[in-house]
Amino acid sequence: MKRTSALLASIAESATLAVDAKAKALKAKGENVIGFGAGEPDFPTPDNIVEAAVRACRDPKSHKYSPAAGLPELREAIAVKTKRDSGFECTAGQVLVTNGGKHAVFTAFAALCDPGDEVICPAPYWTTYPEAITLAGGVPVVVQTDESTGFRVTVEQLEAARTPRTKVLLFVSPDNPSGAVYPPDEVEAIGRWAVDSGIWVLTDEIYEHLVFGHNQFVSMPTVVPELANQCVIVNGVAKTYAMTGWRVGWMIGPADVMKAAINYQSHSTSNVNNVAQYAALEAVSGDLTAVAMMREAFARRAVTMHRMLNEIPGVSAIEPQGAFYCYPNFSSLLGRALGPNGTVSHTTLELADVILGEAGVAFVPGEAFGTPGYARFSFAMADADMEEGVRRIGAWVTASGPTG
Repeated sequence: MKRTSALLASIAESATLAVDAKAKALKAKGENVIGFGAGEPDFPTPDNIVEAAVRACRDPKSHKYSPAAGLPELREAIAVKTKRDSGFECTAGQVLVTNGGKHAVFTAFAALCDPGDEVICPAPYWTTYPEAITLAGGVPVVVQTDESTGFRVTVEQLEAARTPRTKVLLFVSPDNPSGAVYPPDEVEAIGRWAVDSGIWVLTDEIYEHLVFGHNQFVSMPTVVPELANQCVIVNGVAKTYAMTGWRVGWMIGPADVMKAAINYQSHSTSNVNNVAQYAALEAVSGDLTAVAMMREAFARRAVTMHRMLNEIPGVSAIEPQGAFYCYPNFSSLLGRALGPNGTVSHTTLELADVILGEAGVAFVPGEAFGTPGYARFSFAMADADMEEGVRRIGAWVTASGPTG
């Protein structure tokens, strides 16, 4: 008799968390390791948010069960914040507060997918998306992108991937891991294609405030209002407010879908931690001053990391337009004798392991995101560590000489 279900046995470990855990374990042993794995801001949660949590801890009403869909005042504040930040208008009744943005993704796919329904999933994709689709009974249909399109999928590619079983399009902008941001006209074109095709859109807007330079975030149901009745938005406080550990996210959608999602959460987790909800209430109700400071730092690091990675022989990368990741192409480093030991790596999985062992630098290989040959580097870290980590990789690559 099998000890675990076939479904859960088929789910892979989160590659991003695994890399981060490995780097931290090596650091705990005293090794000098620089980790580019985890996607979390290196800033502390702003003081006013922490103080709101302290007050909530002392309030006895925080010690009891609260509504499964979320604190009423937080659901209302999320609706107001969504209108303020993206122009999309919804009611508090259309909001479900979840245990982090990741839980919102899982719940959204559970609410939308029947067994065998296909979900178009542009690659590179965040490592969790295909697993969430599979657990919901859906079938991920991967559509590849690369540097030639700025890691953005086209309507023509989506139409080619559409079948009678297609139920949902996963759309992410700004994107993890590529850092790509879709221009407004492309967002609108994809939204109109979804409306015309009768396909749902799950749009992940977790990085909405982390957009650099002339690039612009737009919410698909705002630029295509007809999409609102077949669209689910997922978001959260983690990236915008440096609150990854607080675990508060949300999903927004049509009333019938949200009723099903709320029922699901009422049985799976009940309410989200009340103290964290009050912290999130303070975050989404406040101004964006702290967010602007963090975005400025990320934008500066994006430029620096992009430059330094492109200075490494054989490495090329597009400049990040949003989020806090650089996604260089490492394929030219494969099949070559590199490093002081002349090690040959045939995949970016192997390359990542070798560089961690020989250069003390951890990054997530592109296989985790559906695009072998690439690598994700988070620049949500101290500038000095970021620069030192990229320098180490450059020194490792050139240690064997210019021809490898």
